[in-house]
Amino acid sequence: MAEQQYRRLIIPDGLEGTRVDAGLARLLGFSRTFAAEVAAAGGVEQDGRPLGKSDRLLAGAWVDVTWHDRSAPEVVPIAVPDLGIIYRDDDIIVVDKPAGVAAHPSLGWDGPTVLGALAAAGIPVATTGAAERQGIVHRLDVGTSGLMVVAANERAYTALKRAFKEREVHKIYHAVVQGHPDPLAGTIDAPIGRHRSHSWKFAVRPDGKDSVTHYETLEAFPRASLLEIELETGRTHQIRVHMAEQRHPCVGDPLYGSDPTLAAKLGLTRQWLHAKQLSFEHPASGERVTFDSPYPADLAHALDTLRTP
Repeated sequence: MAEQQYRRLIIPDGLEGTRVDAGLARLLGFSRTFAAEVAAAGGVEQDGRPLGKSDRLLAGAWVDVTWHDRSAPEVVPIAVPDLGIIYRDDDIIVVDKPAGVAAHPSLGWDGPTVLGALAAAGIPVATTGAAERQGIVHRLDVGTSGLMVVAANERAYTALKRAFKEREVHKIYHAVVQGHPDPLAGTIDAPIGRHRSHSWKFAVRPDGKDSVTHYETLEAFPRASLLEIELETGRTHQIRVHMAEQRHPCVGDPLYGSDPTLAAKLGLTRQWLHAKQLSFEHPASGERVTFDSPYPADLAHALDTLRTP
Protein backbone atom coordinates (compact mmCIF):
# COMPACT_ATOMS: atom_id res chain seq x y z
CA MET A 1 0.00 0.00 0.00
CA ALA A 2 1.25 3.50 -0.80
CA GLU A 3 2.70 5.39 2.15
CA GLN A 4 0.50 8.09 3.69
CA GLN A 5 1.95 11.60 3.73
CA TYR A 6 0.95 14.56 5.89
CA ARG A 7 1.81 18.26 5.81
CA ARG A 8 0.59 21.18 7.92
CA LEU A 9 0.83 24.57 6.23
CA ILE A 10 -0.04 28.18 6.98
CA ILE A 11 -1.56 30.03 4.04
CA PRO A 12 0.50 33.09 2.94
CA ASP A 13 -1.25 36.41 2.28
CA GLY A 14 -0.63 36.09 -1.46
CA LEU A 15 -2.92 33.05 -1.70
CA GLU A 16 -5.91 34.66 0.04
CA GLY A 17 -9.06 33.59 -1.81
CA THR A 18 -7.27 31.08 -4.07
CA ARG A 19 -9.07 27.82 -4.89
CA VAL A 20 -7.88 24.84 -2.88
CA ASP A 21 -6.63 22.89 -5.90
CA ALA A 22 -4.73 25.87 -7.31
CA GLY A 23 -3.31 26.85 -3.92
CA LEU A 24 -2.06 23.37 -3.04
CA ALA A 25 -0.48 23.08 -6.48
CA ARG A 26 1.59 26.18 -5.72
CA LEU A 27 2.38 25.37 -2.10
CA LEU A 28 3.16 21.66 -2.39
CA GLY A 29 4.29 21.27 -5.99
CA PHE A 30 1.31 19.01 -6.79
CA SER A 31 -0.34 19.09 -10.16
CA ARG A 32 -3.73 20.80 -9.94
CA THR A 33 -5.39 17.51 -10.88
CA PHE A 34 -3.71 15.64 -8.03
CA ALA A 35 -4.53 18.44 -5.57
CA ALA A 36 -8.19 18.16 -6.58
CA GLU A 37 -8.06 14.38 -6.06
CA VAL A 38 -6.63 14.86 -2.56
CA ALA A 39 -9.39 17.32 -1.67
CA ALA A 40 -12.09 15.03 -3.12
CA ALA A 41 -10.78 12.20 -0.92
CA GLY A 42 -11.25 14.37 2.19
CA GLY A 43 -7.54 15.03 2.58
CA VAL A 44 -7.69 18.81 3.04
CA GLU A 45 -8.81 20.64 6.18
CA GLN A 46 -8.60 24.37 6.90
CA ASP A 47 -8.63 25.21 10.61
CA GLY A 48 -10.24 21.81 11.17
CA ARG A 49 -12.95 22.17 8.50
CA PRO A 50 -12.89 19.85 5.43
CA LEU A 51 -12.44 21.64 2.10
CA GLY A 52 -13.42 20.74 -1.46
CA LYS A 53 -11.29 21.51 -4.47
CA SER A 54 -13.18 24.72 -5.32
CA ASP A 55 -13.35 26.11 -1.78
CA ARG A 56 -11.21 29.16 -1.04
CA LEU A 57 -8.09 29.41 1.08
CA LEU A 58 -7.84 31.99 3.87
CA ALA A 59 -4.62 33.87 4.55
CA GLY A 60 -3.18 32.98 7.94
CA ALA A 61 -5.25 29.80 8.25
CA TRP A 62 -3.68 26.43 9.04
CA VAL A 63 -4.28 23.78 6.40
CA ASP A 64 -3.76 20.07 7.06
CA VAL A 65 -3.15 17.94 3.95
CA THR A 66 -3.11 14.13 3.97
CA TRP A 67 -2.52 11.99 0.90
CA HIS A 68 -1.08 8.68 -0.28
CA ASP A 69 1.98 8.60 -2.49
CA ARG A 70 1.49 7.23 -5.93
CA SER A 71 3.86 4.67 -7.38
CA ALA A 72 7.28 5.91 -8.46
CA PRO A 73 6.88 8.46 -11.25
CA GLU A 74 7.87 7.60 -14.79
CA VAL A 75 9.16 9.75 -17.61
CA VAL A 76 6.19 10.24 -19.93
CA PRO A 77 7.06 11.62 -23.37
CA ILE A 78 5.16 14.92 -23.63
CA ALA A 79 6.15 17.47 -26.24
CA VAL A 80 6.83 20.97 -24.95
CA PRO A 81 6.84 23.29 -27.98
CA ASP A 82 8.23 26.21 -25.95
CA LEU A 83 11.23 24.23 -24.69
CA GLY A 84 14.26 25.58 -26.54
CA ILE A 85 17.25 23.41 -27.41
CA ILE A 86 20.06 25.96 -27.10
CA TYR A 87 22.89 23.51 -27.80
CA ARG A 88 23.29 19.77 -28.29
CA ASP A 89 26.16 17.40 -28.95
CA ASP A 90 27.06 13.82 -27.99
CA ASP A 91 27.68 14.81 -24.36
CA ILE A 92 25.32 17.60 -23.32
CA ILE A 93 21.92 19.09 -24.06
CA VAL A 94 21.42 22.72 -23.00
CA VAL A 95 17.75 23.62 -22.81
CA ASP A 96 15.84 26.85 -22.25
CA LYS A 97 13.07 25.75 -19.89
CA PRO A 98 9.77 27.63 -19.87
CA ALA A 99 7.86 28.21 -16.64
CA GLY A 100 5.29 25.53 -15.87
CA VAL A 101 7.68 22.70 -16.76
CA ALA A 102 9.39 20.56 -14.10
CA ALA A 103 12.93 19.29 -14.52
CA HIS A 104 11.84 15.67 -14.05
CA PRO A 105 8.79 13.68 -12.91
CA SER A 106 7.93 13.63 -9.22
CA LEU A 107 5.10 12.34 -7.06
CA GLY A 108 2.03 14.53 -7.42
CA TRP A 109 3.24 16.20 -10.63
CA ASP A 110 1.66 15.05 -13.89
CA GLY A 111 2.52 18.08 -15.98
CA PRO A 112 5.26 18.44 -18.60
CA THR A 113 8.92 17.84 -17.74
CA VAL A 114 12.26 18.52 -19.37
CA LEU A 115 13.00 14.78 -19.53
CA GLY A 116 9.57 14.07 -21.01
CA ALA A 117 10.07 16.75 -23.65
CA LEU A 118 13.48 15.34 -24.60
CA ALA A 119 12.01 11.83 -24.77
CA ALA A 120 9.20 13.08 -27.02
CA ALA A 121 11.79 14.66 -29.30
CA GLY A 122 13.79 11.40 -29.44
CA ILE A 123 16.81 12.91 -27.67
CA PRO A 124 18.63 10.32 -25.50
CA VAL A 125 20.06 11.20 -22.08
CA ALA A 126 22.40 9.50 -19.62
CA THR A 127 21.02 6.46 -17.80
CA THR A 128 22.74 7.22 -14.48
CA GLY A 129 20.57 7.95 -11.45
CA ALA A 130 17.00 7.13 -10.50
CA ALA A 131 14.82 6.26 -13.50
CA GLU A 132 12.79 9.49 -13.26
CA ARG A 133 15.92 11.71 -12.94
CA GLN A 134 18.36 10.15 -15.40
CA GLY A 135 20.64 12.74 -16.96
CA ILE A 136 19.57 15.50 -14.56
CA VAL A 137 22.56 17.20 -12.91
CA HIS A 138 20.76 20.29 -11.56
CA ARG A 139 17.21 21.62 -11.45
CA LEU A 140 15.08 24.73 -11.79
CA ASP A 141 11.80 25.26 -9.94
CA VAL A 142 8.65 24.70 -11.99
CA GLY A 143 7.94 28.44 -11.84
CA THR A 144 11.46 29.48 -12.84
CA SER A 145 12.43 29.76 -16.50
CA GLY A 146 15.83 29.60 -18.15
CA LEU A 147 18.88 27.47 -18.77
CA MET A 148 19.49 23.87 -17.72
CA VAL A 149 22.14 21.44 -18.88
CA VAL A 150 21.28 17.73 -19.15
CA ALA A 151 23.90 14.99 -19.47
CA ALA A 152 23.63 12.90 -22.64
CA ASN A 153 25.96 10.11 -21.50
CA GLU A 154 27.55 8.67 -18.38
CA ARG A 155 30.89 10.46 -18.78
CA ALA A 156 29.14 13.82 -19.00
CA TYR A 157 26.88 12.99 -16.05
CA THR A 158 29.83 12.21 -13.79
CA ALA A 159 31.82 15.28 -14.89
CA LEU A 160 28.90 17.71 -14.56
CA LYS A 161 27.77 16.39 -11.18
CA ARG A 162 31.32 16.88 -9.92
CA ALA A 163 31.50 20.40 -11.42
CA PHE A 164 28.26 21.45 -9.70
CA LYS A 165 29.40 19.92 -6.40
CA GLU A 166 32.78 21.68 -6.58
CA ARG A 167 31.08 25.01 -7.48
CA GLU A 168 32.83 25.21 -10.84
CA VAL A 169 29.64 26.04 -12.74
CA HIS A 170 28.96 29.74 -13.20
CA LYS A 171 25.23 30.43 -12.77
CA ILE A 172 23.75 33.87 -13.42
CA TYR A 173 20.10 34.65 -12.73
CA HIS A 174 18.06 37.79 -13.21
CA ALA A 175 15.31 38.56 -10.72
CA VAL A 176 12.87 41.38 -10.13
CA VAL A 177 12.44 41.90 -6.40
CA GLN A 178 10.23 44.20 -4.39
CA GLY A 179 11.78 47.41 -3.15
CA HIS A 180 15.44 48.41 -3.33
CA PRO A 181 18.18 46.32 -1.69
CA ASP A 182 20.52 48.28 0.57
CA PRO A 183 23.35 48.09 -0.30
CA LEU A 184 22.61 48.00 -4.03
CA ALA A 185 25.18 45.21 -4.46
CA GLY A 186 26.41 42.67 -1.97
CA THR A 187 26.63 39.09 -0.76
CA ILE A 188 24.11 37.16 1.30
CA ASP A 189 25.79 34.40 3.28
CA ALA A 190 23.08 32.66 5.29
CA PRO A 191 22.46 28.91 5.74
CA ILE A 192 19.22 27.48 4.35
CA GLY A 193 17.17 24.55 5.64
CA ARG A 194 13.59 23.36 5.58
CA HIS A 195 11.06 25.66 7.18
CA ARG A 196 10.11 24.46 10.66
CA SER A 197 6.34 24.62 10.09
CA HIS A 198 6.10 24.26 6.31
CA SER A 199 7.64 21.13 4.80
CA TRP A 200 7.61 22.47 1.22
CA LYS A 201 9.11 25.83 2.11
CA PHE A 202 12.68 26.75 3.01
CA ALA A 203 14.12 29.35 5.36
CA VAL A 204 17.34 30.78 6.72
CA ARG A 205 18.25 28.59 9.68
CA PRO A 206 21.42 28.36 11.78
CA ASP A 207 21.46 24.58 11.27
CA GLY A 208 20.89 24.84 7.51
CA LYS A 209 23.30 24.19 4.64
CA ASP A 210 25.92 26.73 3.63
CA SER A 211 24.31 29.11 1.10
CA VAL A 212 25.94 32.09 -0.63
CA THR A 213 24.24 34.50 -3.03
CA HIS A 214 25.92 37.48 -4.76
CA TYR A 215 23.68 40.20 -6.19
CA GLU A 216 23.96 43.51 -8.05
CA THR A 217 21.20 45.99 -8.88
CA LEU A 218 20.90 46.56 -12.64
CA GLU A 219 17.84 48.85 -12.64
CA ALA A 220 15.66 50.46 -9.98
CA PHE A 221 11.95 51.25 -10.37
CA PRO A 222 9.53 52.97 -8.00
CA ARG A 223 8.43 49.70 -6.35
CA ALA A 224 10.96 47.11 -7.50
CA SER A 225 14.50 46.40 -8.68
CA LEU A 226 16.04 44.24 -11.40
CA LEU A 227 18.95 42.27 -9.98
CA GLU A 228 21.71 40.17 -11.48
CA ILE A 229 22.41 37.28 -9.13
CA GLU A 230 25.27 34.81 -9.06
CA LEU A 231 24.84 31.64 -7.05
CA GLU A 232 27.91 30.32 -5.32
CA THR A 233 25.86 27.42 -3.95
CA GLY A 234 22.72 25.83 -5.36
CA ARG A 235 20.20 25.23 -2.58
CA THR A 236 16.52 24.66 -3.28
CA HIS A 237 14.72 28.03 -3.53
CA GLN A 238 18.01 29.77 -2.63
CA ILE A 239 17.39 33.08 -4.40
CA ARG A 240 13.77 33.21 -3.29
CA VAL A 241 14.68 32.51 0.35
CA HIS A 242 17.64 34.87 0.52
CA MET A 243 15.83 37.80 -1.07
CA ALA A 244 12.76 37.24 1.10
CA GLU A 245 15.02 37.20 4.16
CA GLN A 246 16.23 40.67 3.10
CA ARG A 247 12.56 41.73 2.83
CA HIS A 248 12.86 41.94 -0.93
CA PRO A 249 10.97 38.84 -2.18
CA CYS A 250 10.83 38.06 -5.88
CA VAL A 251 7.84 39.77 -7.44
CA GLY A 252 5.08 37.22 -8.08
CA ASP A 253 6.23 34.82 -5.32
CA PRO A 254 3.45 34.65 -2.68
CA LEU A 255 5.03 31.62 -1.00
CA TYR A 256 7.81 33.92 0.18
CA GLY A 257 5.76 37.00 0.94
CA SER A 258 5.43 38.98 -2.30
CA ASP A 259 2.69 41.58 -2.80
CA PRO A 260 -0.08 40.04 -4.96
CA THR A 261 -1.30 43.47 -6.12
CA LEU A 262 2.05 44.26 -7.75
CA ALA A 263 2.14 40.86 -9.47
CA ALA A 264 -1.39 41.42 -10.79
CA LYS A 265 -0.45 44.87 -12.11
CA LEU A 266 2.48 43.33 -13.99
CA GLY A 267 0.44 40.38 -15.29
CA LEU A 268 2.61 37.82 -13.47
CA THR A 269 1.35 34.39 -12.46
CA ARG A 270 4.76 33.16 -11.21
CA GLN A 271 7.92 34.58 -9.68
CA TRP A 272 10.03 36.95 -11.80
CA LEU A 273 13.12 34.76 -11.81
CA HIS A 274 15.10 33.64 -14.85
CA ALA A 275 18.25 31.51 -15.23
CA LYS A 276 20.01 33.89 -17.61
CA GLN A 277 23.48 32.43 -18.13
CA LEU A 278 25.23 29.12 -17.60
CA SER A 279 28.98 28.59 -17.97
CA PHE A 280 31.04 25.42 -17.37
CA GLU A 281 33.85 23.29 -18.73
CA HIS A 282 32.63 20.99 -21.48
CA PRO A 283 32.87 17.42 -20.10
CA ALA A 284 34.57 16.13 -23.25
CA SER A 285 36.77 18.97 -24.53
CA GLY A 286 37.48 20.73 -21.25
CA GLU A 287 36.87 24.08 -22.96
CA ARG A 288 34.80 26.70 -21.15
CA VAL A 289 31.38 27.08 -22.77
CA THR A 290 28.84 29.81 -22.00
CA PHE A 291 25.15 29.96 -22.89
CA ASP A 292 22.67 32.83 -22.57
CA SER A 293 18.87 32.96 -22.52
CA PRO A 294 16.63 35.95 -23.35
CA TYR A 295 13.71 36.86 -21.10
CA PRO A 296 10.49 35.01 -21.95
CA ALA A 297 7.43 37.04 -22.95
CA ASP A 298 5.76 37.24 -19.53
CA LEU A 299 8.89 38.51 -17.78
CA ALA A 300 9.71 40.94 -20.59
CA HIS A 301 6.16 42.34 -20.42
CA ALA A 302 6.39 42.81 -16.65
CA LEU A 303 9.74 44.57 -17.03
CA ASP A 304 8.39 46.88 -19.74
CA THR A 305 5.46 47.75 -17.47
CA LEU A 306 7.84 48.66 -14.65
CA ARG A 307 9.86 50.85 -17.02
CA THR A 308 6.76 52.72 -18.21
CA PRO A 309 6.26 55.98 -16.25
